[in-house]
Amino acid sequence: MKRHLNLLIVMMLLALGLTACHQQAAETETASMPAPTTDTAPPADMAMAQAGPATYRVELTPLWTKANFPFEYPDTSLIHKPHFSGLIGTAHNPNYHIFAEGQMPTPGLERLSEMGKHDPLDAEINSAIAAGNALALSESDPLKDFSKTAMTEVKVDDTHPMVSIVAMIAPSPDWFAGVSDVNLMENGAWVATRTVDVSAWDSGGDDGTTYLADDVDTNPKKPTSLNKGPHFTKDGQTMPVARITFTRL
Repeated sequence: MKRHLNLLIVMMLLALGLTACHQQAAETETASMPAPTTDTAPPADMAMAQAGPATYRVELTPLWTKANFPFEYPDTSLIHKPHFSGLIGTAHNPNYHIFAEGQMPTPGLERLSEMGKHDPLDAEINSAIAAGNALALSESDPLKDFSKTAMTEVKVDDTHPMVSIVAMIAPSPDWFAGVSDVNLMENGAWVATRTVDVSAWDSGGDDGTTYLADDVDTNPKKPTSLNKGPHFTKDGQTMPVARITFTRL
């Protein structure tokens, strides 16, 4: 009887020991688990979406002068005085472009590049605005005095962070100065300022090869391309005809 009692006591002690071991293991596992985080910082894409709207001053400084571009540079008479048409552009998302290398010109871009007129390019931009792909139309007066600059303002927001803007190089068959898809957002925040070179482009709507060439429509139209003709190159390299500075207001 005593032997049975001793055996019962041993079994009870073993059971208590096993229970203590399981409890200690559970406590150790709980302690090793990372504490629940209370960090509520938004992911990167959410941070970008919180950048909010911004307004930039757009200032075009001309570099297209006879000293820089002597080949067949237009005379300075009242009829053929070199100038840029008014700037026209917008902020947009990746679904819209005023122009792109290798892209066929729209009727609006073609008329702007041939005549310096803002219509129907303004209507095309307004259609992109209505579709949610562009934000607001931006325009300036023509620049006829190259000792000055052309200025306008452009509004951007987190879904329309890129800017495209163009102006006719006048006189010319269908050449224009422009920048496309300039992104003013960096690391989820608006840049304070950004300066970009402005190249000369051929819209692809006219076959003329000189500043004062007769109006000869291209049929069929050609894709828009960087103008690599002798008027805008030096030592085989294309030269910027202007610079645009974007300054956040």
